[in-house]
Amino acid sequence: MARHRAAPAARERRGPPPREQRRASSAERLVYGIHPVLEALRAHAGEVERLLLVEGALPSRQAADVLALAEASGVPVQRVPREHLLELAEGGVHQGVVAELRAYAYAGLEELLAIARTANQPPLLVVLDGIQDPHNLGAIIRSAYALGAHGVVLGRDRAAGVTAAVAKASAGAVEHLRVARVTNLSRAIEELKASGLWVAAADPGGDTPLWGAPLDGPLALVVGAEGEGVRPGVLGHSDFRLRIPMAPGLGSLNASVAAALLLYEVVRQRAKPPVPRGQKA
Repeated sequence: MARHRAAPAARERRGPPPREQRRASSAERLVYGIHPVLEALRAHAGEVERLLLVEGALPSRQAADVLALAEASGVPVQRVPREHLLELAEGGVHQGVVAELRAYAYAGLEELLAIARTANQPPLLVVLDGIQDPHNLGAIIRSAYALGAHGVVLGRDRAAGVTAAVAKASAGAVEHLRVARVTNLSRAIEELKASGLWVAAADPGGDTPLWGAPLDGPLALVVGAEGEGVRPGVLGHSDFRLRIPMAPGLGSLNASVAAALLLYEVVRQRAKPPVPRGQKA
């Protein structure tokens, strides 16, 4: 639930921030781009420390919407040179807006399961093994949110965390879908199984096509990095090893594409009307 400041309307300041403030501290994170910043303001206005806008005329009507929402939420606004925004976004497309937020607060596994219980739905989680590309991670979070997942689980090592690039690639979905980060992915999967979830892993060498397993119950989908895939030690904890049938000649799909296909199959199965007893599906 978004927390709103009880502060007065934001006051614009102009000019670059002092040198010691030119980067967000380790206790903060950055979000850049129109849609990611809008979603951050809508979902977590109380966690936005400052909004940085490009000097001069606002580049678009959407940027004006960002400014209006920041002012309504009492978020401080500062005008800075375009070069400073480019530096903060590390070359990413910032569209004239950057927001500084408090450090991202990862969820616990139990919180993700509680979200499903609150929604009165079978849990659907996406577990990611070794996804290091922030654009892939952001795209997976975006698909997971769009297709009804209740959360995403990341490993702490050899994996990307939630960063400004991830927020940008997710088009703001990371502000709405909770993400957990665990020390041991295999142990986390066993905890999910103990909570009643089945585990289906994407595996190009699997014997079961993605539509050949029951995916309409409590479920954790495991997706590995492009090329390497799900590590054998993690794969061994799965109940199903799902293969995405493809035309010959291509080794594997992009991780975000594979995740979206698996999620869509879950949606398809969950949307299918129940079959009366004694009849075939």
